[in-house]
Amino acid sequence: MDWTTSCKDWEKKIVKGQSLIPCKPLFQDEAEMALDVFKSLIVTDVMGQPTMGEITRPWVFEFVAAIFGAYSEEESRRLIREFFLLIPKKNSKSTLAAFIMLTALVMNDRQAAELIILAPTKEVADNSYVPIREAINADPELKALMNISEHTKTITHRETNATLKVVAAESNTVGGKKASWILIDELHLFQKNAGAAAMFREATGGLASRKEGCIIYLTTQASEVPCGVFKQKLDYARDIRDGIKTNKKFLPLIYEFPKQMIEDDEHLNPENFHIPNPNYGTSVDPEQLKDDFEQSKDSDEENFRDFLAKRLNVEIGMNLRANRWAGAEFWLQQSKQFTLNKLIEQSDVITIGIDGGGLDDLLGFAVLGRHAKSRKWWLWNHAWCNTTAVERRKENAPKYKDCQDEKSLTIVDRVGDDIDQLATIAKQVFDSGKLDRIGLDPLGLGGLLDGLLQVGIPEEKMIAVPQGLKLMGYILTTERKLAERNLYHQGSQLMTWCVGNARAVMKGNGMMISKQESGVGKIDPLIATFNAVALMSMNPEPKNYDIDGYLEDVVIA
Repeated sequence: MDWTTSCKDWEKKIVKGQSLIPCKPLFQDEAEMALDVFKSLIVTDVMGQPTMGEITRPWVFEFVAAIFGAYSEEESRRLIREFFLLIPKKNSKSTLAAFIMLTALVMNDRQAAELIILAPTKEVADNSYVPIREAINADPELKALMNISEHTKTITHRETNATLKVVAAESNTVGGKKASWILIDELHLFQKNAGAAAMFREATGGLASRKEGCIIYLTTQASEVPCGVFKQKLDYARDIRDGIKTNKKFLPLIYEFPKQMIEDDEHLNPENFHIPNPNYGTSVDPEQLKDDFEQSKDSDEENFRDFLAKRLNVEIGMNLRANRWAGAEFWLQQSKQFTLNKLIEQSDVITIGIDGGGLDDLLGFAVLGRHAKSRKWWLWNHAWCNTTAVERRKENAPKYKDCQDEKSLTIVDRVGDDIDQLATIAKQVFDSGKLDRIGLDPLGLGGLLDGLLQVGIPEEKMIAVPQGLKLMGYILTTERKLAERNLYHQGSQLMTWCVGNARAVMKGNGMMISKQESGVGKIDPLIATFNAVALMSMNPEPKNYDIDGYLEDVVIA
């Protein structure tokens, strides 16, 4: 057999309301048997208590058919083993999760099989468990076939002794499980759980010996920048859908606006709200959706961002709040690809900024070059933290892991290694002959100064940059350079996160970026950037640079 799980023309199809399922059920008979069960389940929280077959849109049946129709009875193996659904709220996701797993329990042939719905919280777990319980109680045939254990949220099939259990995310609830079916609900809520990846490995470990099983991820979009396990799975699902990667055992179904529509702000037109909402007109009430849009639009940034993420599946590119740093609005558009070596090679003068370094903090590092021909500024950032910071700030651990993977963050085991590595990079810039000065926080000169001196950078190259309100002019300079498109950066996840965390605080007629206002989110590399900008704003003269010998154009020229 041959099939594909990519849907390269999804942008055209979703706008036209066409099916996004990339392939028909591999085994139609299996799909039909499962649909017979699924369609007969009673939805008790809808007036008149209809069955799923009476009220469900075709896309749901297609998704269910794809899951159950992937099972080869001849091989006793499910040929597509992972399914990913990203869909906005109010599109009956919790009911879908519940009834897919109840159908799987009915269809299962394995004696004493284990089926699990893994939810991030007790509330989300109840959202799946209650429809299952009520559907069983409303159907005499199912009630005779299933035993319900209310206190453990476990459904037991009386004939096969197979169990379906709904659990909230705790490491001890999934350890040692040998589940045939695993459904992970609201994947985005796991993204700040540092132990989520290990938990999923525990939960899915039984699939290695249960070839008929599968894992299903159901989620809405996150109301902040995706990270951790959610970002990893979402990026992978998009790559499969777009044909960038090929995996015939992974089937993604993603309801979201095409990128161009978002860039053109067409996602803010209520006439387009149906595009990411396949249940528009049924469980998604158009009038209520528009009312929610108008109210959230007129409220604060956080509520509006939450509406876009939850009701329209718009990925939040940056944590833009009402008191955000003004430069954040222009940050994403100024991303370019370049290396530190390229920056050093093609700049006529370079400044460095450093900030942070406490045990709970990042040590932020910024290299700011002025391009020799265009005189535009380009920025390269890196950060370090020690394992203590990761352990103390577990909510940031998934983000740190993402940044470590992209090599914009280094996690060190020994305190001091971070300064040694930073000093090595600073020495590389110094040896180029183009370094003007290094700007540091006056309160953080001690260990940093020693580390920089040790590698041979003279003390006169280092300067204390006033912080707090005195940094305001350089913060405003950075904003203007970004808005004028005269400052570029490498587009790292690290800096996107830090810029999104930055909160502007007004003090009389002055303004400052406050670490305290940013909460657990870190901004040290951004403060390091402002320190570098403070020095570059002085318009330093080029040193040891032969402009006549310059040959190569840079990507930002």
